[in-house]
Amino acid sequence: MPVTVLLVDDEPLVRAGLRAVLEAQPDIEVVGEAADGAAVIPLVRRLRPDVVAMDVRMPLLDGIEATRALLRTVERPPKILVVTTFENDEYVYEALRAGADGFLLKRARPAEIVHAVRLVAEGESLLFPASVRQLAARYGEGEGNLAARAAMERARLTDREAEVLRLMARGLSNAEIAERLVVGTETVKSHVSGVLAKLGARDRTQAVIAAYESGFVAPG
Repeated sequence: MPVTVLLVDDEPLVRAGLRAVLEAQPDIEVVGEAADGAAVIPLVRRLRPDVVAMDVRMPLLDGIEATRALLRTVERPPKILVVTTFENDEYVYEALRAGADGFLLKRARPAEIVHAVRLVAEGESLLFPASVRQLAARYGEGEGNLAARAAMERARLTDREAEVLRLMARGLSNAEIAERLVVGTETVKSHVSGVLAKLGARDRTQAVIAAYESGFVAPG
């Protein structure tokens, strides 16, 4: 089955460019488009895409608020890939904190766009781990850290779960973590699931953000 994608951007040329790149792939299908975040929820409910590629800045409802609304109201929500002009933008970090699974630069090459969609659809690796680390270092300080530290303490991760989370933060995939720890991939998947459940994280991106914000992993 192909990975289905909904494109959400207020610039028609951006949507057209993304559609052309993605639909050139045999395993990706663009199932719909929208010009603003306000249209996302009804379209997601009707089209059930695997991935929403969503502009982070839009005039009526931006990608951050649209992400929050989507995750709050839609059962089994799709993966969310925010599309942005600047990778070191506070808006990008806020979108990740809100629940987005990764981000994509508008100037990205076609191969990078395709890779990003496939990676967030699979959910077994972190997209642009170095950039997420830089964003956490720049914008992760603040009042939220006390809550993040308390949540990490309450999680009571086992030693192996803690090790897996540190490797996740470095951007290693499940297969790479399995190789590093000399265990099976299914064992790693089990540990990842345990980490997500204990942290109350929807996916590995949110788990890594929590790890940085709590000080469990240093972003520098």
